[in-house]
Amino acid sequence: MKRLLPGLCLALPLLACAQQLTVSAAASLTDAFKEIAPRFEAAKPGVTVRFNFAASGVLLQQIVQGAPVDVFASADQDTMNRGAAQKLLAAETRRDFASNTLVLITPPASAPSPIRQLGDLALPGVRRIAVGKAASVPVGRYTQQALEAAQLWSGLQPKLVFADNVRQVLDYVSRGEVEAGFVYRTDAELARGKVRVALTVGGHAPVSYPAAVVADSRHAALARDFVHFLGGGEAQAILARHGFGKP
Repeated sequence: MKRLLPGLCLALPLLACAQQLTVSAAASLTDAFKEIAPRFEAAKPGVTVRFNFAASGVLLQQIVQGAPVDVFASADQDTMNRGAAQKLLAAETRRDFASNTLVLITPPASAPSPIRQLGDLALPGVRRIAVGKAASVPVGRYTQQALEAAQLWSGLQPKLVFADNVRQVLDYVSRGEVEAGFVYRTDAELARGKVRVALTVGGHAPVSYPAAVVADSRHAALARDFVHFLGGGEAQAILARHGFGKP
């Protein structure tokens, strides 16, 4: 009887043998990954991709706590490094698949924004600045690095409004609840007309996105295929359309 089991899927409907791949991915990847998923599923009949989007640090903590995840895609190298150090990832599967740019955005007010450079954030008219939480949100760490390089981080502390992920920063700015915020260019593009890019920000580590198979994945081979797919032409074209750069 055991010899017949591998062939059972051939006789049963696809749904009976379907596999669900769980991908935990940085919030900034939401729209691009939702477009990538059906392309991957089309190449893998019977496979469904399920996403969990949040700040990279939050996602890693969920993996630490035993969440059933197959692939982890981070918005920075530091978070992935922490996962590797804790042996949570299959190290040989790690692969960079995209890059991004940090920008400072403001609401599209009728009056011109007074912000022309980072130093303008210290002006009295700028009362609240949205940033990601540096401990768990990669965009927050990039922001802190940039503001420290400009010797502004300490002085701006009373103005900072901390967000749980980059999309929350985007929401704060688009609703006019803050005068400025730091997001990725891809997020700013999503809210074109609702926010204005004041300037491109430097002085931080390169914004790069690595992905890896989670060591405890129950679908390791399929997870490897997904990570490999991210580097292929089809996925790279989708990422490019959403504003991401090459890895």
